[in-house]
Amino acid sequence: MLGASREALASGREQLDVFTDSPSVDAAKLGEELAAVTALLDREVSLRRVLTDPAQAGDDKAQLAERLLGGQVGQQALSLVSGLVRARWSRSRDLVDGLEELAATADLAAAQRAGALDDVEDEVFRFGRIVASDTGLRAALTDRAATATAKTELLHRLLGGRANPATERLVTRLVVHPRGRSLEKGLESLGTLAAARRSRMVAVVTTAVPLSETQKSRLGAALAKLYGRPMHLNLEVDPEVLGGVQVQVGDEVINGSVAERLAEAQRRMAG
Repeated sequence: MLGASREALASGREQLDVFTDSPSVDAAKLGEELAAVTALLDREVSLRRVLTDPAQAGDDKAQLAERLLGGQVGQQALSLVSGLVRARWSRSRDLVDGLEELAATADLAAAQRAGALDDVEDEVFRFGRIVASDTGLRAALTDRAATATAKTELLHRLLGGRANPATERLVTRLVVHPRGRSLEKGLESLGTLAAARRSRMVAVVTTAVPLSETQKSRLGAALAKLYGRPMHLNLEVDPEVLGGVQVQVGDEVINGSVAERLAEAQRRMAG
């Protein structure tokens, strides 16, 4: 997002935090309502353009949103949408992207309140790995000819009763409304949002054998010191790394595996 959109979304995040910090607000319901508005504006391009038209007064756009959504969503969702359309957006699509992020964040806040944020974060990560390893499942979930109902039912069979309800809601929204993104990219974004919910960074750690609790604690502490922020570890086991550890934080890879050291020695010999 460009400057104006970033500022508008930052303001929306602050308002959302005020709502989700209140015990009286049903954060999961708020997420569902924001997701419904997201789907509406993603579908209705002309309406989205009107609500982000810089030539229109912010109050006029907010009043239009309130007329359209009043009685359809709760007061908190209506207040958030009204605040967002009052702001300036660099692109009309940024408004929908922002609403989608706030919807997911509200669900993550509900999970955090229930003490289940770690579970949701890990479940989203594991589901991403399952999809990456099962081409048939990925094809079924990304099939444009499949109905939303069919995809929702498939996900419920896979996740219902096995994953946190917030995980199922988040993944279902992503699959039913991909909005031009790959499934893998969408799941990665959800993981990043979950980590950001507690101001943590995410490190994908690959080792040849499972790490002990002591090793995980030491690695987490070392990475937190290196990056200056708390670090959440998503752990994978891959015998092909042979030994050592491979760590990926965002686009940065720290590779201390035996396989990588052997490959580096071979490159030097060849050179």
